[in-house]
Amino acid sequence: MKLLVTGGLGFIGSNLVRWILKHQPQVEILNIDGLTYAGNLANLADVADNPRYHWQRIMITDEEAVNAAFEAFKPDAVLHLAAESHVDRSIKAGLPFVATNVLGTQTLLEAARRHGVGRFVHVSTDEVYGSAVPPDRFTESHPVTPNSPYSASKAGSDLLALAAYTTYGQDVVVTRCSNNYGPYQYPEKLIPLFVTNGMLGQPWPLFGDGQNVRDWIYVEDHVRALWRVLEAGRSGQVYNIGADNEQSNRDVADRLCQLMGLSTDVIQPVADRLGHDRRYAIDASKMRNELGWEPQVTWAEGLASTVAWYRSRTDWWTPLREASH
Repeated sequence: MKLLVTGGLGFIGSNLVRWILKHQPQVEILNIDGLTYAGNLANLADVADNPRYHWQRIMITDEEAVNAAFEAFKPDAVLHLAAESHVDRSIKAGLPFVATNVLGTQTLLEAARRHGVGRFVHVSTDEVYGSAVPPDRFTESHPVTPNSPYSASKAGSDLLALAAYTTYGQDVVVTRCSNNYGPYQYPEKLIPLFVTNGMLGQPWPLFGDGQNVRDWIYVEDHVRALWRVLEAGRSGQVYNIGADNEQSNRDVADRLCQLMGLSTDVIQPVADRLGHDRRYAIDASKMRNELGWEPQVTWAEGLASTVAWYRSRTDWWTPLREASH
């Protein structure tokens, strides 16, 4: 199989590329990535010389470059992960999110049709559903009600992908995953921010009352789910991916303090984020029942492993933090 991956130098994308190269020896990968702030060549430095891995610096909004890549590589399938993805950044400036997430997705969909690509997996987020009222959890039929420029742009890209199936019969599948954590996550995100701040003796800024709830999944469990969808997901369908692991932001902070041997005094409440969704909660029973996928990494195992990784990889995250300050 020749697989085109977009955004493979980001957090989830790099974990996906590495997993495929390790576990799927029949797959050759072309990774196209614009290398914006969250893309990092260091994320895949360990596989850069693998003969089954190729990389090109291409913005997915660049129609000419995208089509040239499709023409030269002739992929059998696409796993589309490239996106602007940080809510706080989208609140400050929404236009880059609309450009990349909406226009970029449409550019890729059209290129895939033009070049006869079989399967197109569009990777999205549970944030398109808005905020879940307890005890409800998001199912695939839940209305799309995004509340930030980021999630609205992702909802737009989801609808374009599903419209390509309905209008053209394109073999498109959409996934919507809960919050990921694990190695190579950009250090402005909650877990790596707290861990690296803890290592540097800096406070942990906690939005509002800290009771906003997220459904956390270890990144490798998400990666395995994406591969199952690529293999066996039904065309035109949406699949929710989650680990049934709801944690408040305050609970995450408390657990990290325990793992790092720190006093909870490091946790300092700050003004809440604008439009901050109160709760995300995923019902992933469709993934389990149809595709036989189950998360394998427990919250305790995944969090301890993640802390250990950041402790051992100051060489990776220190330059990123310095560049962002």
